[in-house]
Amino acid sequence: MPVDYSKWDALELSDDSDIEVHPNVDKRSFIRAKQNQIHQQRQERKLHIEQYKYERIVNNGLISRISSLLSALQSHAEEAKTKNPAEVAFRAVMESAAGLDPKDDMPPPRPEALQAAVGGEPLPSYTKMMATLLDQVNKALDERGVGQEGRYEGMVGEIGEHLKKVEGLQGELEKKLAELEREEARKITSEGIHTGFDSTHINKSSGGSKAEGGGSKESGKVELLNPNYTPPEALPAPSERVEGGDDDDDEVTASPAAVKFANIKSSDYRESHAWLSSHPEILTEKETDGILIMAFDAQLENRSDYARNCVHQALLIQYCRALGRDGVALFFKRITTPGHKAQEVFYKDVQDTYMKIKNRSREINLQRAKDEAEGKGEGVEQIQLHAVDPGTVINIRIPPKDSEDLDVQVGRAIFESFTPEMQKALETGSLEEVNKVLGKMSVEDAEEVVGKLSESGCLSVEEEVIDATTEEGKQKIKKLEQEAKEQEKEEQENKGQEAKYADDPE
Repeated sequence: MPVDYSKWDALELSDDSDIEVHPNVDKRSFIRAKQNQIHQQRQERKLHIEQYKYERIVNNGLISRISSLLSALQSHAEEAKTKNPAEVAFRAVMESAAGLDPKDDMPPPRPEALQAAVGGEPLPSYTKMMATLLDQVNKALDERGVGQEGRYEGMVGEIGEHLKKVEGLQGELEKKLAELEREEARKITSEGIHTGFDSTHINKSSGGSKAEGGGSKESGKVELLNPNYTPPEALPAPSERVEGGDDDDDEVTASPAAVKFANIKSSDYRESHAWLSSHPEILTEKETDGILIMAFDAQLENRSDYARNCVHQALLIQYCRALGRDGVALFFKRITTPGHKAQEVFYKDVQDTYMKIKNRSREINLQRAKDEAEGKGEGVEQIQLHAVDPGTVINIRIPPKDSEDLDVQVGRAIFESFTPEMQKALETGSLEEVNKVLGKMSVEDAEEVVGKLSESGCLSVEEEVIDATTEEGKQKIKKLEQEAKEQEKEEQENKGQEAKYADDPE
């Protein structure tokens, strides 16, 4: 029977290492800001769903009462022609309310989460709502100057219009609720995890058991999928691998064993295999990050060959760890098999990662040279905002005050929480003015402000529109074309290096 895996399309995975941020923007702060934004959007969506569900219940109760009143009035329409219309209308109102249970007169209380967010007094009873409706109907009839003769028919018409209006609102509410529920169910989150199969049962083999008192029973044994596997004793327990508890700001450095592994030539797979087999403790994410930092530092010093070698070794650890329990043996078997597709995938990943480090290092060195030329020297560490990708710009938008959208209202509240100096800088629409204010702050305060700027929607990265008819626009286009040529040249050089690795994997 074919298995449908389409439900896993909704599983959203993320890899923090793939996030691109500017060298002057703290990566951890950016990730935390994005996480906070996702959680806030999820909470707001849940709150809207609760609100719409509650309003749907209240509207259903109101619609049933208006419909009952309208039916009662229509059934007495002939009687109103010969008798006092006011008395007939009063009797119809009483008849419509007579069949209702007094216990259902009060709308249900708001859910706790909704009440905490919205606040305010509880809703009035349905009787008070209907009384308010009749007051509005009579007021509308008085304003239109309807006399006693046509008042009954006018009342029926006005109440019918109110019923259509409430039913229309209910229809729009249903559409919004369905859309939000689809969005909520579109992604799999930890809140949707539940226990599926929670039963353990081992079928004992009927054959192979020995006679009573004849030694051990084979029927009680469990067959191992990999009987020859021996867990590495040197591998620390999960709790021991996390250093520093929840402190994300600890400096990540490679261990001495990982440093020696990083110094092994990338083409010497035999030596790398032997080292990982004897030092399985370095198969951790921390060691991968530590070696990548070594690559970054080396590239900053223009030691390109060593930086590329470190990237290769770091990703080698990552791939071995990702392949599971026998990942080391499996990886080296695939990577040393001529023509195996794994070579192409791995070398491409090494190339892409190295190019990211190389480009970022070049930007940092250019910025350092510029600072030194301006007499800034090392200066004080600052957080500054810049567009990472060429051809893109960061635009500034202030959330309006009078918006009815809840997300925009939240963004406006965050904007108003900024200092007057930052608000004034944002209102100019100039990123340079915003960076001036950020430059006066400590790194911690600037990180917090950058997170709030992203959360409030004040900043957006968009493609830059270049006017090629001006001299300035022509210079920008020429610069972008030159950068593209340099990028293509570097890729060609590295492809030649990859071909050498593929021809001589040992």
